[in-house]
Amino acid sequence: MRISSLPRYYRNLRRWQEIIVVLRRYGLADWLSNLRVDFIRDWLKDNQGVPLASYSREARVRMALTDLGPTFIKLGQVLSLRPDLVGSEQAAELQQLQSQVPADPFDQIRAVVETELKLPINEAFSEFSELPIASASIGQVHAANLIDGTPVVVKVQHVNIQAKVNEDLEVLRGLAMLAERIPEFAVWQPRGIVEQLSRSIKRELSFSRELSNLQMFQASLKDFQGVVVPHAYAKLSSARVLTMERVEGQSIHCLGSPDAMPSVDRIAIAKRVSSLYVQSIFLKGHYHADPHPGNILIQEDGTIALLDFGMVGRIDDSLRGTIEEMLWAVMQQDSAMLTSLIKRAGKIPASMDDALLSNDVADLIATYGTQPLDSLDLSGALNDATDILHRHRITLPSQMGILIKTLVTLEGTLRLTCASFSVTEAIQPMMGKLRWNRFSPHRQVRRLRRMYVEIEGLVERLPSQISSLVELVQEGKLDVHLSHRGLSPSINRLVLGLLTSSLLLGSSILMAAKVPPLLFMGGGPLGLQDLSLMGLVGFVISTLVAFRILLAINKSGHLDPTADEDV
Repeated sequence: MRISSLPRYYRNLRRWQEIIVVLRRYGLADWLSNLRVDFIRDWLKDNQGVPLASYSREARVRMALTDLGPTFIKLGQVLSLRPDLVGSEQAAELQQLQSQVPADPFDQIRAVVETELKLPINEAFSEFSELPIASASIGQVHAANLIDGTPVVVKVQHVNIQAKVNEDLEVLRGLAMLAERIPEFAVWQPRGIVEQLSRSIKRELSFSRELSNLQMFQASLKDFQGVVVPHAYAKLSSARVLTMERVEGQSIHCLGSPDAMPSVDRIAIAKRVSSLYVQSIFLKGHYHADPHPGNILIQEDGTIALLDFGMVGRIDDSLRGTIEEMLWAVMQQDSAMLTSLIKRAGKIPASMDDALLSNDVADLIATYGTQPLDSLDLSGALNDATDILHRHRITLPSQMGILIKTLVTLEGTLRLTCASFSVTEAIQPMMGKLRWNRFSPHRQVRRLRRMYVEIEGLVERLPSQISSLVELVQEGKLDVHLSHRGLSPSINRLVLGLLTSSLLLGSSILMAAKVPPLLFMGGGPLGLQDLSLMGLVGFVISTLVAFRILLAINKSGHLDPTADEDV
């Protein structure tokens, strides 16, 4: 730990104490859950009086993050996008995280709006409700009317939220640095996760990004029939205030009831939503990444309205091509090709068992590859795939993690409208078009253009790099750094063996020379006489250490010199 970081830790000492108290409480509950004594397990309880030990470990993690506040809730929401890191069960539990934050007083909201828009609130809006519609971790939403009477909603950022978030991010960076020192946690790159969280929260702290997302999707979906995106009013928006059209409709969740909106064709709604997402993902490269029921409204005429564009997924051409090839490999039941694509797309640990991964992928394809597309359990397939990645410690690009989470959430949402509907029904008609786009002349020209730019840059840099290398060789400054893996235990045993041998030899010399103090000077059992005490102690210690080394070597499986040959 650097000395320069000490003031930061001291400044956040109170927050550290709060975090430790919460983690200790839920960590103790995790330990109590393994006990069979009921009165001890019931020791810690939640606000409703339910013993914490009765919840699953995944639920206790969610509850702990909820208790820690908005920033940690956002951490959980980011981790819910990475089932390859935390597993599908934990990711599904973290998707339930909802942050209900007390609303700020209207006087403070008025001050924020007038400061950001640089005019009195009654000059910007003819009506502005003092009571918020909702209040979440970053901001709260108010209903309002423009001067011309147009109904709108205004999202206003909470007061001092940036200072609170920055404090929690500093604490999280400190926790990540500590976690990096623990091998079990270091493999998941905690500092990288915190940095991803930091970027995600900072994007949400600026409503200007959501404004640009709204404008982008309005232009992108203007030709898509039956789908509307709220209009954003740029002149009445800023980094902390966002004004957008008020869209009426009922949540798609209401279609789960057969009595709600009887005039709406549920199957047509499901097909339209799934087609919208499939085309956005595979043809446009950007999509609405939070399709839970509250963000999809259904109007009386069956029109679909999308809300909340704070989270948008993007896929570049290279990753999109990899995903298309994965889909094609699954359809062709080619496990070898799918395994190769997973290795190419993900970050592979050095200790991964290739044969075991191939077997797991083959089992996955055998389970889901033979199912008809109209009845394929896409959520189950994606969850099983992420469990395989989690088990083998393969980390995917964050873009792919967001896509998996979006597809799982989308299918769960669409099952509310039609229980037998599967997103793969929308993917199947697209496969031919995807293959054509994959090898279309336009896409190949773009690919060749990228390759040309990369090769051109390489050719320009190569002569200077070769010249620099030759100069280092001529000046004798070329250093070759070699790294080893797994040699530390062997070297430690070798050094300990040499020390043990030296101790045994020295002890034998002491005993032979009868160096005082001596034992059994008048004779002893078994004919022992004039036995050097120092030599005897050294002999016993060397014998014990030698026995310990033999046990360690035997445990590693390398005591028998022919063991490796048998394997």
